[in-house]
Amino acid sequence: MPPRRAPRTLPKRHGKKLRDNIQGITKPAIRRLCRRGGVKRISGLIYEEARGVLKVFLENVVCDAVTYTEHAKRKTVTSLDVVLALKRQGRPIYGFG
Repeated sequence: MPPRRAPRTLPKRHGKKLRDNIQGITKPAIRRLCRRGGVKRISGLIYEEARGVLKVFLENVVCDAVTYTEHAKRKTVTSLDVVLALKRQGRPIYGFG
């Protein structure tokens, strides 16, 4: 009878480090949005302020979109839900439904 081998151990997985997702909106991304809006120079304090405003805006849109989804008894948010949520907030967008 051959000797038994010890079971191989798999490498340990490290959990993902959670950070505030709003920090994923990078400084260059905010700068590009400002450039599109016609801004030439940007103060260093703008970046955190822009992230805060963007977070509030997205929370409102996502909340309304999820409300439309739940009312339709679906679990998947569609592009039409987002379009209707934006229209409800007075920011209509065309070309998606």
